[in-house]
Parts: sequence; structure tokens; C-alpha cells
Amino acid sequence: MRFSISLPRIALTAILMIFTLAAQAQTQIKGRVLDDQGKPLPGVSILVKGTSTSTTASNTGNFSISVPSASSVLVFTYIGFTSKEIPVRNQTEINVTLLPSAAELEQVVVVGYGTQRKEAVTGSVANISGEKVREVPAPNIAQAIQGRVAGVNISQTSTKPGATMQILIRGARSLSASNDPLVVLDGIPFPGSIGDINPNDIKSIDILKDASATAIYGSRGANGVILLTTNRGQQGAPAQVSYNTYTGLQTLFAKFPMMNSQELIAMRKAAGLFTTNGVDESNDTDTDWQDLFYNKSAVVTSHDVGVSGGSATGSYSFGGGYYKNQSLIPTQQYTRYSMKASLDQQIGKFFRVGFTSNNNYNLSEGNQVGVYGVLSNTPMSNPYNADGSLKRTIRMPQDESWIYTNQSTKDLHDKWLNETRGFATYNSFYGEVKIPGVEGLKYRANLGLDFIQSNNGYYTGVGIGSATATTVSTAGVSNSQTYHWTLENLLTYDRTFSEKHNFNVVALYSAEQNKFNSSSMSARDIPSDAFQFYNLGQANGELTIGNGNYNLSGLMSYMGRVMYSYDNRYLISATIRSDGSSRLAPGHKWNTYPAVSVGWNLMNEPFMKGITAIDRLKIRVGYGQTSNQSVNPYQTLGLLNTRPYNFGDTNYAIGYYVSQLPSPNLGWEYSQTWNYGLDFSVLKNRINGTFEYYVTNTNDILLGIALPPTSGVGSYTANIGQTQNKGWELSVNGNIFNNKDGWSWDVGFNLSANRNKLVSLASGQTRDEGNAWFVGYNINAIYDYEKIGLWQTGDPNLNVLEPGGNVGMIKVKYTGDYDATGKPTRAIGAADRQIMNVDPKLSGGFNTRVAYKGFDLNVVGLFKDGGILISTLYGSTGYLNLLSGRRNNVKVDYWTPDNTGAKYPKPGGIASGDNPKYGSTLGYFDASFLKIRTISLGYDFNRDLIKNSKVRLRMYLTVQNPFVMFSPYYSESGMDPETNSYGDENAAVTNTYQRRFLTVGTNTPSTRNYVAGLNLTF
Repeated sequence: MRFSISLPRIALTAILMIFTLAAQAQTQIKGRVLDDQGKPLPGVSILVKGTSTSTTASNTGNFSISVPSASSVLVFTYIGFTSKEIPVRNQTEINVTLLPSAAELEQVVVVGYGTQRKEAVTGSVANISGEKVREVPAPNIAQAIQGRVAGVNISQTSTKPGATMQILIRGARSLSASNDPLVVLDGIPFPGSIGDINPNDIKSIDILKDASATAIYGSRGANGVILLTTNRGQQGAPAQVSYNTYTGLQTLFAKFPMMNSQELIAMRKAAGLFTTNGVDESNDTDTDWQDLFYNKSAVVTSHDVGVSGGSATGSYSFGGGYYKNQSLIPTQQYTRYSMKASLDQQIGKFFRVGFTSNNNYNLSEGNQVGVYGVLSNTPMSNPYNADGSLKRTIRMPQDESWIYTNQSTKDLHDKWLNETRGFATYNSFYGEVKIPGVEGLKYRANLGLDFIQSNNGYYTGVGIGSATATTVSTAGVSNSQTYHWTLENLLTYDRTFSEKHNFNVVALYSAEQNKFNSSSMSARDIPSDAFQFYNLGQANGELTIGNGNYNLSGLMSYMGRVMYSYDNRYLISATIRSDGSSRLAPGHKWNTYPAVSVGWNLMNEPFMKGITAIDRLKIRVGYGQTSNQSVNPYQTLGLLNTRPYNFGDTNYAIGYYVSQLPSPNLGWEYSQTWNYGLDFSVLKNRINGTFEYYVTNTNDILLGIALPPTSGVGSYTANIGQTQNKGWELSVNGNIFNNKDGWSWDVGFNLSANRNKLVSLASGQTRDEGNAWFVGYNINAIYDYEKIGLWQTGDPNLNVLEPGGNVGMIKVKYTGDYDATGKPTRAIGAADRQIMNVDPKLSGGFNTRVAYKGFDLNVVGLFKDGGILISTLYGSTGYLNLLSGRRNNVKVDYWTPDNTGAKYPKPGGIASGDNPKYGSTLGYFDASFLKIRTISLGYDFNRDLIKNSKVRLRMYLTVQNPFVMFSPYYSESGMDPETNSYGDENAAVTNTYQRRFLTVGTNTPSTRNYVAGLNLTF
């Protein structure tokens, strides 16, 4: 018998045999993916680890995938949920439950140069997930987390678009050095503004509050540390595109409460002043200048798009953002463009490299336009001429004022402008290698390269803003650049022995350098409006070159940290760090400080096993030292300034004089902190929280010491004095219910109380009245008279305490002696000024979320109790409460013979300069308030409507600043009680209050916003 076999048949047979063998080697795995509530998760990515084989879960959460062997590992990933790896072994069915990523972040926190399970943390560390950050549509991270963390006080410094916030972690401790916390972005100290970082890029925020936690960052962490971790791609995940957007209308929260025409006329009559109208005034006219000036509404919009994913050995993430915030003030707005990229790549078994780049360009416009001129204009004046044209100025009895209207301000945009352009790029690179042969040992190098640039230009055309139409034009430019680099070398050993002894050891050497330079130039009489500020060399008038600024500073550091836990019961963390700063004097540049903290997980003890009501109970105690070197460079060298000296009519020479003495012994300001904490969780983790108490003593405070005029030098910087800062914090979160019908309700709140005091000053000094510093009192203290009422008819002490005073004037507290008949022995004087604490007694925030099926309702609020709110609108620094009628006046209840129970004094009474005597006391209010920051209603379309497992869609509606309650300031003025200015700005007199005080001033008015947003992933 002969056989005939053709080549095609042989090939076909071989192919069939290969497929048969492959099919026999493959194992089919089926299963289902559920969330933490037992509901199916459609669209979950399932990957066979180390291969390109993957699939996705169906709408019901079911999946099926082939694996090559029993040793295969399945990786389950899903946006917003914790990834999970499960070995196949001999299983053919695998059912998986994924936890929300927020739950992951609650269990694992970033502690600096690594992560740690929350259960093992011994220092004071607070965590906020990126999801919670994005619950509040906000332009910057600080606004998004305001009121969300106990002991972290975040306050408005301005209401202008694009403004940043003041962040204080556990209060202020330094007098003149910085109290700002260190911001660390993806492991690298961040030199820029936190407003440069797009909130949509944030994965988690971890805040280190006590010295035992911040010591790893040395002097940079003296005021607390904010660790920002941005979103990155997931290894093995398919490409996903995300788009987040919101757009809203901003409306006026409240007008400044100014008098109308009839109220101003009545006040002038009561004062007996300015009863003859100005040239442009009429009793029949009533103009609301604010109505004529503000935009009726303004738009805020944000767009962010990103793509992320990964391969079997790496991951990537790229994104861009656009944000624009218009103001109610014409021509005023803020625009930001941002771009982020990150890449992580595994190279072989031992090497890993990656980079992160955060970039932004921003433009602030119209910040030269203010509201003071609008508020002070008399309502008795008509802004229009008889022919309907707009007047240039209005003439009041004693003043002539420029007219500001919405349209006229917009028309002047090219002739009256102020623009600040900022560009910043923050870049970090890392390389990591696992040391072969030593399990758990690895080396990592981090390199940070940052550049920040700011350019400002302003131009004011001829006569603009001036009563004189021929006032020459002015223009100017200023520029600044910051160059910053950081190099860190880390050696880490992380190993668990016998399943009970866990060691994490970190050794660090780092170097950091910061260089800053700036310059400025101004000119007068620009020949053409078309030049604006772009060609100052063509100016016909004076050209002035401003004093440039340059400084270069560096920091070198060594650090070692050991974290050890035994059986997850007994925990200890010990750190030692040494910093050397170029800013300090030779022989004082280096400082070494230790930190140690311990923890005890009581619920892991055998004797606690029978207690079922308590799920978690941990006691923590920590001690640490930190330092502060945040003074300007070259303080050790002294300072020379220049002064021209004339020799005749035409000759002069430039001379130099000492303006600041050198400080050859300038050293570190350092703090010692004790922290005591209790972490708890009860009722099957339905309620969990943290209570902490801390005491911080700061010594060798860095402070500029004033010298007597006879020395010929104003001051020098030295280490003097001590402060103490102590307080407590409580955070509680709970799940009220979560039933099978789809209803759930979560609540959370935090409370904190901080008390600081000045313990000592230089040379035994007990008070520094010029800076309002008093030993034994709060750092933030006002030194002024205390208003206790108004003088009334028949009071026998009026002529004694206030010689020449009048009935109805402000009555202040008297602290002198009385004679035998009960009469005061002297008149009110400087000795009667009081030391008054500005800080609140208690502050905090709250949030609640109610959900039903696809709907969710979120409310976030904050509150303060006590303290003093300074309002320059009502106080004497604002010149809007003169109570004379010279200009328009804030609407107040003033004293008259028929209204003796009024709060404010008699118009036209005894004055101090232009203001009522003791008029500063009229600007002090109880700072208490409760404010609902946001109310959001959202719907998740994936619950019922969208059946495509690869698409996720959520939409929401949000109202911001809807309600204010329990605020004396709001009750009287109707205005937002949150601060909006530093103490030395937005007032007619800007040298009354120290800059460290935050005030409510005549800044851009607050808004109430109505926002609609969308989150889409596909």
C-alpha cells in the first residue's frame, strides 16, 4: 500500500495539533466582580499579570478569561476602586469584591518618603482623598479642603479671582518668620503657589501635623507638611479617557451696605455738616453706584481632559486643563491653563524609572480696579449730563471724585489695565533599583527641577482715575524668576520577619537650592495709549529703574528613620535629621533634631477580643523637634542702601549708608512638640474618629529687633523670645445607615481649638506695642481701646473721662483708679488700651452625604466660634464710616437724641482726624459664623441608564455660599463674614493693622455661585 501525503496537509495537521495543545494548556476562569455593597461593577478590567491577555466585566459584573497556567495571577482594576491581585491556583471560578479607592486611601497614608498603613501610623497624619477634593468645585486645592481637616485653618486672603488662601496648621508659632506649611508634590518639595496645582489632578492629600511626623522634612516642615499625590496611570490597565467639566454663574452675595440719598441727607443734618450740597448733588437724586458698576453676573468654567493606562510593565497619564473665573468687577478675571504628564516604567526585574511634570500658565487681569471709589461716591449725584453723556467726575461738598461705571470701565480696558502673567513648570524624575540578593532593600534617586516666572505690566492713561483731566499717564513693568532644584538619595529597607516583626528603615541625603531675582521699571507721560507698558523707553517723562532683588540660598540634609511594629500591636517610629542652611551665620548653620512616636493597637490584644462594640482603638504619643530658617537670605550680612547728596544746583553724588546691622550669631528657630492621640472605630466601623492634644514650645524666635533712632540703623535680625502653641482636635465620621433599598447616609465633622501665647521677648522685654506683641498674650492680638457703649445725657463721668467730649460719642473702657466718691481720677488715655485676642475659641467643619440609588446629595460647611473680625468698612481705616457726610457712609444705626440706644456714635461729634474719636473700635465684630459652602445634587447614569460597561457618566448641580448663619457681622451688614484682605491692604489707611491680621475690606465682592458639572470616563 502506498501513502501519498501532500505538504499542505502536513502543515494543516501541525497547526491543528498546536491549537489543540494550546487549548489543553489554557484554563478558563469565570467569575463576577462586585463593589463593597454587593452590587455588580460593570467595566472592570481583568488582566493576566505579565501578559497582554485581558477582558472586561459585563453589565452584570460577570467575566470569563483564559489563563495559561495555575500559577497565573489575575489583576482587577477599575477607576475609583482599589486594584486587587488574585492567584488562580486550581480555581475555575473567582468572585471578587473591590473596595472604593477612598477606602484604600483611608487604610494607606503617605507619611513622607514612603507610605504606611493607617493602623500603623504613630504620628498625627490626616488624609483626604481626591474624590473628596473634587466634591467642591474650586479653582485651587486650599479652597476645596477648607473646613475638612481638624487643626488646619484655611482662610481667604482675597476675593479676587485666582487668589490663594492662607493655610495654618495648628496655628501660628513664629512672629516674623514664615508660618506657611511645606507643600510636597509627588515627593518633591514644592516652591510655588498651591494655586498652581489643578485640583482635578489630585489622588490624595496627606497632612502631617505634629513634629514626630514632620521631622523627616526637617526645617522645611516646621509649620506642618502637605503631601500632594497626583493621579497616575495603572499598570496593566487599558487606555481610558476622562473629561471633567463645570460651568457656573456667579452672582452678588451682597452689596456693601451703603446709605441711599435720603439716609445721607438725614445724617448730614444730624451732624450739622455739609448741609450745602456739592455742585453735582441734588436732594432729588438717588444713584446706586454699585448697580451701575458691577457685572450682573460672571461666568466660571473649568475643563479637564486626561488619558491614562498602562502596559504589563508600565503606566502613563497625560492631561490638560482650562479654568477661567470672571469677576463681578468689570475687566477683572483670572485664566489658567495647566498640563500634567506622568510616566512609570519597569525595566527588567530590578529597575524602575519615571517622571512627573506639572505645568501651568495663568493670567490675572483688572486687579487695579477696586470698589472704594464706587462706595464713597455720593448717591445724591447724577452720573449723566443733560444730553445723556457720562460725566467724567462728580463734585461733592469737599471732594471731586472720578466716576466708575460698568461700561466706562470696560471702555477704558486698553487705557487702564494691569496684567500679571505667570508661568511655572514643576518636574520630578526618579530612578529606583531593588538591590539583588537583599529582599526589601532598594535605592531611589529623586531629582526635582522647577522654574517659576511672573511678569506684571500696568498702564494708566492721561487723567484716568484723577479729578484732573491732564494728569500724565503712567506705566510700569516688573519681572521675577525662581529657579529651584532638589536632589534626594534614598536607601530603604522594608521587611517583615516571622509575620510579626515589620521593619521600615529609610536613610536620606538631600541637597536643595533656590535662586530668585526680580527687576522693575516705571515711567511717566507715555506718548501714546498704544504703547501701554510695552515701550517704556519712549516715555517723555521720568523713567525710574526700581531696585532689583536677588537671593540665592541652599539647604543640605541628612535623615534617618526607623519604623517598627510587632504583631500590629506595638508601634514605634524614630527619626533623626540634620539640616544645614546657608541663610544662617557661620557656626550656627547646622542643627540636628530627633523625633520619636509610639502607638499601641489595643484592639489587637487578646484581652480585647471579647469587646465587640469597639473595632479599633489605638493610643499614640509623639515627641519631636523641628526648626525654622524661613528668614530672607543675607540677614547675617547686614544691608546697605543708597542716598543722593546734592553739591550745588547740578552736581550730586550717591552715598551709601547702613540700613540693617549684620547678625553674626543668627541661628535656628526651633520648636519642641508633644502630641497625644486616640484613634477609634465602633459599631462595626460605622463610626470612626480621632482625638488629639498637642503642646508646641518654640524657642530662639527669628525676629527683627528695632533699634533707637540714635543708633542710625532701624533694626537687625536675631534669635529672641519664645512662644507656646497648644490645642486639641476632634474628627468623627459615621455611616448613619446603608440599607438594601439603596438609601445611605454618611456624616462627618471636625472641631479644633488652638491657643498660642508669647512667652518671652528680647532682653526681658514684656511688650512691643508697635507690633502688638505682649508677653503672656496671644500672638494675634489687637492693642486698642475697647468700646463699651455710647455716652448718654446725664452721665456724671463724661467731663472727667472725656474733657470736651459730647453726648453720643463712643464710650471706651476705663482702667484707672476712682476716688472716694466713685469718680475717675483721670481722663481716658493711652494706658486704657486693651489687649484683645483675634483668634476664634473654636473652629471646624462638617459634611454629609445622602444617597438613593443613582442620586446623591452632598453638603459641606464650616464654622467659627468667637474671636474678633476686623472690618475696615466700619472701622476708621476704611474712611467709609466717617459719620460726617463728607462722602457716602456705610449704613449704620447712629445716635440721635431720639435714638439713644444706637450702636454707632452721633454724627459730627468729637473727631480724631477725619474719623470719630475711637472710630477704630467700630470695626471689631464677633467673628462667629456658620457657613454652608456647597450643596451638590448629583446623579450616576450608570446605575440604570447607561448599559455600556466601558462608559461612566455622572452629572451634578452645585450651589456655593448659599447660607450664612449665627454671624453678628452678617446679621448687621448682610455681607459674607469670611475675611478677604490682609491687614495692610484694601483700606484708606493701610498702616494701622499688621499684615498678619486678616480683615474684611473693600475688596472684590463675594459671590454666590450656581454650577453645573459633568464627569465622564470611557
